[in-house]
Amino acid sequence: MAGRRRAWSIKAAGLGLLLPLAGCGGPTAADSARADVQQVLDRRAAALLGHDETAYGATGTRIGYTRLRALPLASWSYRVTAVHRTASGATADAELRYRVAGYDKAPVDARRTLTLGRTAGGRWYVTADRPAAQAGQQLWDQGTVTAVRGAHSLVLGTGGSAADLRSYARLADRAVPAVSGAWGTDWSRRVVVLVPRSLAGMASLLGSPAASYRGIAAVTTGEAGGSGRTPADRVVVNPEAYAGLGDPGKQVVLTHETTHVATRARTTAATPLWLSEGYADWIGYLGTGRTPVEAAPELARAVRDGETPHTLPADKDFAFTSEPTGLARAYEGGWLACRMIADQWGAARLGAFYRAVGAHGQRAGAVEEALEKVLDTTPQDFTARWRAYVTTQLG
Repeated sequence: MAGRRRAWSIKAAGLGLLLPLAGCGGPTAADSARADVQQVLDRRAAALLGHDETAYGATGTRIGYTRLRALPLASWSYRVTAVHRTASGATADAELRYRVAGYDKAPVDARRTLTLGRTAGGRWYVTADRPAAQAGQQLWDQGTVTAVRGAHSLVLGTGGSAADLRSYARLADRAVPAVSGAWGTDWSRRVVVLVPRSLAGMASLLGSPAASYRGIAAVTTGEAGGSGRTPADRVVVNPEAYAGLGDPGKQVVLTHETTHVATRARTTAATPLWLSEGYADWIGYLGTGRTPVEAAPELARAVRDGETPHTLPADKDFAFTSEPTGLARAYEGGWLACRMIADQWGAARLGAFYRAVGAHGQRAGAVEEALEKVLDTTPQDFTARWRAYVTTQLG
């Protein structure tokens, strides 16, 4: 918003001497078309929110209404940013903002491109609504959305049955209280799970190549930082990888991702991935009965081979494009670091350490300061303890 204000002030200053002449000339054709298209989209949004299919159809294609009618919406609006005339009508660039009722504290923002036709009488109508270039898809772009409500969850899917989605809701409903029991209740205690029909669908939602997520069962999207707004966390499932897990593994995955939702407001640029991912795994594995060797097989193999890591995993080690064994070892190393804190300092100190790191605001010095203030130790001592713990637990 600050950048937009600066751009506007520069523009206004540059045109200051021309404003009286512009005022005399009246609105341009482009301005008029933009205003007319905005009115159509305003009526379209109101019809969607009011569940009025007839009024929605009067503004153009009804495909969006059919695909979206199961989505519980608290708000839905477009802001037209540009209109481009074509031989058959026009295309419009627009910013879509919407909130899912009961779950989103602030709107989801999505860039959209709308194709418009025009009647002989000059009335605009929508013929298509799609993601803007280089913008990720929304779930309804992939088909009709099915919604299943749980006690603490909302599961939205395309291509699957309501019965399939209910199995996700059951796991998410167990994950939410499990996370609250460890982290605390200073979060929404609700989770939205998106289940596309395929890996390709997951990648399209995230705006990235499918190869980036092959073998990844789920990810969580959202805005990190302590702003207090933390809008629109979504757990996005890769149904292909998820289907290969047993029931305990599926629960661990959803509890892990739900932990990210809970900790989002306290996760900042200061938080290293070994801590955020390790903490999510620590809560995910609580109560499962999994031994360290069972939960960290790749790191256990490295220890047996005399390759115990010398340092905690770096952020780059968690890249989804990393070599699979190295990626697994990074997650396992982060988990054992958090497990060690809980074992040696207590679970409450682990949560306090996580919050203290995030509160620092910037990466430099964040972990060092939290180690000293919360755990009364140094980075060197902590790393040495972690290496010994890894060896003891996995050797």
